[in-house]
Parts: sequence; C-alpha cells; structure tokens
Amino acid sequence: MSQPPLCQGPDAKPRKPKYAIPAGAVDCHCHVFEDQSRYPLVAVRSYTPPLCTLADYLAMCAVLGIERTVQVNASVYGFDNSVSLAVIAELGQKRARGVAGVAPDVSAAEIQRLHKGGMRGVRLSTMVKGYGGTELIDAMAVKIKPYGWHVQLHVDKCAELVPLEQKLLDCPTPIVFDHLGRVRGGEGVNAPGFQALLRIIRQRNDCWVKISSWYRLSDSGPPHYADVKPLVEALVAARPDRLVWGSNWPHPVWGGFMPNDGDLLDLFCEWIPDEAVRRQILVANPARLYGFE
Repeated sequence: MSQPPLCQGPDAKPRKPKYAIPAGAVDCHCHVFEDQSRYPLVAVRSYTPPLCTLADYLAMCAVLGIERTVQVNASVYGFDNSVSLAVIAELGQKRARGVAGVAPDVSAAEIQRLHKGGMRGVRLSTMVKGYGGTELIDAMAVKIKPYGWHVQLHVDKCAELVPLEQKLLDCPTPIVFDHLGRVRGGEGVNAPGFQALLRIIRQRNDCWVKISSWYRLSDSGPPHYADVKPLVEALVAARPDRLVWGSNWPHPVWGGFMPNDGDLLDLFCEWIPDEAVRRQILVANPARLYGFE
C-alpha cells in the first residue's frame, strides 16, 4: 500500500497584516498536529502532516490578532478527537470550540462527552479519508440534533451540492459549508453547485459558509487569487450574516505554493472593505454559530 503524501509545514514567519482585525475575532477553521507518539494518526488517511503544535498556532494568531479558535479535528485522526479536546481544554471554552469526527454508530453518551469538551459540530467529507461522507447526513443529523450541533460539509467538488440541494434544505440541523462550498475560481459564480449553495443559504437561516482555503481553489493563483474575489462578493451580497472566516492553518497540502497567513488575512480584508461586515464575519457570526460569549 502506498504511503500517504507528506505535507509541507506552514510559513514559519507570518507577516503582520496591514489591516487590524476587531477584538474577539475567531478563526473558524484550523487544525493542530501534535506529537504522533501521543496522538497517533489513523492508517487509512489522505496525507501525513508535519508537527504543527498549539504553540506554533498561537504564535501565528498573535501576529494576526486572532483571539478565538475553532479546532476542526483533522481527518488524519479519524474518530479520535483527543488532540482537539486537549487544545480546547488548555485554552478554555471562552477562547476555543471544536468540530468533531465521529463514527456512524456514535453513542449519545459519546456525543454528550464531546459536547461537554467544547465540540459543536460533526464534519463529513467526500474529499479526505477518515470521516464519513455525505451519505451520513441524515443519520448524523438525527444523532446530533438534541445537542444543537451542526453538520459541517467538506465536499470534493462543488457540483456535489446540486443533487444534495433538497436534502440540505430539509436537514433538521444547521449546516456549515467548508471552504466556499469548494467551488473553483475558474468555475465562477454561475457554477451550478455554487448557485445551489446560494439558494440554500438564502432560504435557510441556519446555514453558514466558511470563507477559507481559497488559495487552493483559485485557478488564477497567487498573489491576488483574483478569480475568487467574485465568489466572496456574491456570498457577502447574499448573506453577510451567515459567513465566517477560517485560516485553514497549517494549510495541510502535499506540494504546491504555501501562502503566508498575513497575506491571506489582508486579502480577506480587501475583498470585504466594509468594516462593519468584516466585524460581523470575524466576530458576531462565529459567536452565534459556536456559542462564544
């Protein structure tokens, strides 16, 4: 069996952004990868991360001005949420929450344990190994609904949202779409999957989209990622009250360009010039979604 590709680490020298972000800003999508002897990786996974510790992450946050975090338990840990729970416990739930990977047969007692530890959602993915996929939406929704959790969807291609549209409109729990719904910049605003995403967030008051990982989705590329700007503008025009931002640190990627976190945050601020809207996306919306004070 071939070994999962080894990821490169993040830029170790994040640049201080030109834009100052508001107090209470939340990074709604990031991962921490600690010592593998303490937190082992699952055998069947899509990549192998380097050591990217909580201390490394907090150093990046200090440069950018990020005060709160949502730890998305990475697929390489499968259904073991220990590393994310440890981060939340260390930072406290006024500063940290999480999104879990859970098995299809997860018990109510386990969900309750994870909830007490600060988890507020479950991630499903059709792109990376380690979680279940979109075939589990209905079953997971039933299990997590009593706890007020959301289903976080990480699709491989935005087009997958087209046949899922009615299911997502009917889902009894809130929904969070990872990484702009995974629409590619070259597909543009009129991509059928992106249009389905816009219809869903317009019709539902409990669906959210993460403005994150656009550097992976851009076909025009760095440094400006110009083809992503219209996608972000369309989301802001549709539902500024249902958008959150995520760094996607440490940007787990196997090969290719590694962006600087300061540059990425500046681009976000340039694409959303209205400071009130930026504050909504960085502070108010995630506070409501994840239950921060």
